Amino acid sequence: MTTPRRTNRGPAAAAGNRVALLVAAKAAFAEHGLDVPMNLIARTAGVGQGSLYRHFPSREAIILAVFEENLDQLEAMVANVESTLDELLTEMFDQIVEVAVLFDLFRVADSSDPRLAGIIARLYALLDEKLADDSSRGSVRRGVTAEEIFLAVGMLAALLNKTPEGERASVAGKCRGLLVHALYD
Repeated sequence: MTTPRRTNRGPAAAAGNRVALLVAAKAAFAEHGLDVPMNLIARTAGVGQGSLYRHFPSREAIILAVFEENLDQLEAMVANVESTLDELLTEMFDQIVEVAVLFDLFRVADSSDPRLAGIIARLYALLDEKLADDSSRGSVRRGVTAEEIFLAVGMLAALLNKTPEGERASVAGKCRGLLVHALYD
């Protein structure tokens, strides 16, 4: 019995392939770390390596794309004027539990991709927006800065990278409790 040959849908499949690659990359990075073989990401997404490299010419490019997708979700939440800093922090913590390993990218010394600086600037802008608005800052202490929150998130990510996957949500919850004591009135 022969396996049916996959039909090449060409450019019509590009958007779906990109989404599938990002979903596969998140899962692969979370399970195997940043050094996961790129062909595993392609296979998991159900596309060929050519499709992977057309969308993401390097490992760093797909890592940054996952970050950008997560940041897009945060920006969409903050666009709702009724959203609060606490909701933003909760979503950030949830994302970190899912893909903490991606924060290792910030330690890569030879990373010269300007998108990395852009991602950090976008995140700071979201945090600054909520910190500046008394109605959305909630009970976060005055004087807490976006940089301090970013550092706290980075510390959590570093800890979660050393924590077995099954325990990450529990550890993140405990860390959130500690940060609430440190950052909130």
